[in-house]
Amino acid sequence: MFGLTALELARIQFGFTISFHIIFPAITIGLASYLAVLEGLWLWKRDRVYRDLYHFWSKIFAVNFAMGVVSGLVMAYQFGTNWSYFSAFAGSVTGPLLAYEVLTAFFLEAGFLGVMLFGWNRVGPGLHFFSTVMVALGTLISATWILASNSWMQTPQGFEIVDGVVVPVNWIEVIFNPSFPYRLAHMTIAAYLSTALFVGAAGAWHLLRGNDNRRVRTMLSMAMWMVLVSAPVQILIGDQHGLNTLKHQPAKIAALEGHWENKPGEAVPLILFGWPDMEAEETRYAVQIPHLGSLILTHRWNGQFPGLKEFAPEDRPNSTVVFWSFRIMVGLGLLMLLLGALGLWLRWRDRLFDTRLFLRFATWMGPAGLIAILAGWYTTEIGRQPWVVYGVMRTADAVSNHSALAMSATLVTFVVVYLIVFGIGTRYMLKLVAKGPEDEGEEHAEGEGFAGRPARPLSAAHGRMDPLAPAHEDRKGL
Repeated sequence: MFGLTALELARIQFGFTISFHIIFPAITIGLASYLAVLEGLWLWKRDRVYRDLYHFWSKIFAVNFAMGVVSGLVMAYQFGTNWSYFSAFAGSVTGPLLAYEVLTAFFLEAGFLGVMLFGWNRVGPGLHFFSTVMVALGTLISATWILASNSWMQTPQGFEIVDGVVVPVNWIEVIFNPSFPYRLAHMTIAAYLSTALFVGAAGAWHLLRGNDNRRVRTMLSMAMWMVLVSAPVQILIGDQHGLNTLKHQPAKIAALEGHWENKPGEAVPLILFGWPDMEAEETRYAVQIPHLGSLILTHRWNGQFPGLKEFAPEDRPNSTVVFWSFRIMVGLGLLMLLLGALGLWLRWRDRLFDTRLFLRFATWMGPAGLIAILAGWYTTEIGRQPWVVYGVMRTADAVSNHSALAMSATLVTFVVVYLIVFGIGTRYMLKLVAKGPEDEGEEHAEGEGFAGRPARPLSAAHGRMDPLAPAHEDRKGL
């Protein structure tokens, strides 16, 4: 297919499937915590706006959660089908980590998800809130195990190679490998930031269409507070993550900076834009700022870090790709910072909800967090090449013995099926967002929206009971 090898097609296939999968868990992580906050505010303040928003976003959460589970199963199977040599070599580490994710996180989420989604009028307020918190906690635990596995592949430690197979000798070192804390923090904040932008875009879109009410305003207001707080925190974490990467994966840093070689006694400039040429071993059309590369990556005025020419050509990541994927991520991060700052200024001027230019900006920034996550993931994973386990196993040695024809056929199949299935799911989710939160009125005033038994006792039922009849109006929106 297009002159690509089976290895290249396998990489494209995995990249395609995980690009879909990484989006849904990111929203799941953010929305689960957002729902916990909304229910906590409802229980504390008894302001029905928070209850209405909880019911509205819980529907979107349920659709997104389902798509995340389906896409994750497909991705997991590829370890055995397309990367069997990797599984045989390092499965003793990655296998248990993924199993721990299922045993601790997925079961926790699944166990409380039903109560969270369908138990509003069937369990007490304490148990329902506890269920929501447990689902949110489960999403974070899931991210912890997945990132522990991925981070070990980036900065492996705590193992020995016996008879050509990885054998874990220290699970603490395996899990808490050098890059794990930075990746976990970076991804978690990215999920919260992406969800805030998604929620904020929904609120801004409704305001632009004239759907102005307290629920929509609360949505936008809470989202802008989260963007204001999380955007600068993410930049600080990213800086520390970069320093960690420079220590353990210097070739990746050289590639994403488009830095080829050091000159004695000279600082490294920051190349804002350019075109890294892998064959010519130079970055063409470079627009650069003197000394700034040294300041950012070494925190010294004339500091130096390794250039790509210090690594053998076969050990160099593709600088052309990661150079630009990194800049897309950083550029979107700066726009998020600007959005949060503008939101604060307009809030101070009491113009947050009626400045149409800002509302358009917030709407267009809706997918920015997810795009930044994808760009960051491409930077991380392509920057690790040509290694699947950094410095231990090459990607070319990890792929299964499939023909290019077989990989081409399955890749085309995945593309068609994914675009249909997840296209329909995403469209349905966006239709729910476009509908907007509804005012459920005071129907839950008695008992403040919760009861220890079904909301309508049998004695209050009107007429004959029909199990197929529509739910009572009291359940509207649940």
